[in-house]
Amino acid sequence: LNASDDRGIDIVRGPILNFASTRTIFKKGFKLVILDEADAMTQDAQNALRRVIEKFTENTRFCLICNYLSKIIPALQSRCTRFRFGPLTPELMVPRLKHVIEQENVDVSDDGMKALVTLSNGDMRRSLNILQSTYMAFGKVTEESVYTCTGQPLKSDIANILDWMLNLDFTTAYHNILQLKTLKGLALQDILTEIHLFVHRVDFPTSVRIQLLIKMADVEHRLAVGTNEKIQLGSLVAAFQITRDLIVAEA
Repeated sequence: LNASDDRGIDIVRGPILNFASTRTIFKKGFKLVILDEADAMTQDAQNALRRVIEKFTENTRFCLICNYLSKIIPALQSRCTRFRFGPLTPELMVPRLKHVIEQENVDVSDDGMKALVTLSNGDMRRSLNILQSTYMAFGKVTEESVYTCTGQPLKSDIANILDWMLNLDFTTAYHNILQLKTLKGLALQDILTEIHLFVHRVDFPTSVRIQLLIKMADVEHRLAVGTNEKIQLGSLVAAFQITRDLIVAEA
């Protein structure tokens, strides 16, 4: 049963119960019930399923697939063996992507392939969706076209933003970033995520880095609760200005 099917308590007491309760021919083998997106099931349905799993364990096996384990009731978890599937590594993703690219005859550059793997974060489906969208929009899959298609800031843009915040005065840096955001349609949340990775690569003194990361975490929290992006951009630029002053003071 898929997430699109109705999987309330009536389905558990009806079709699932009927299927599980009938024996297999000659009592050989097992019947298999697969519940995809099981975390979308109601609490009542999960409680009803608990008894069904227990009662027909001789001839039926249940497979629950979910994204969030916390949404599966503890009573069901205790009756199951848990298997966690982590994100795929680039070594596993690249051969499969190359196979799809060859079969579909898509023009992909080396930096485009790297961008696909980076932006998908180990999600094979997402990488194929990005590949398809980029090819349909641009005809050629390069790093720039992938980042443009997904609305993610380019690494060169992030490097420029970091350079402005660390080397220019507050007003100039603020207006430059605001102009770039408007021109390329970037979200501050995405910029913040990318800058966070860059911050760990820049050789800041440890105490200064800690202060900066705390301020960036505050900005991200305020963005999450729906505050004004322009004000939070000012806060981010200010955090880097303070960092710059702290570095000078320490030196």
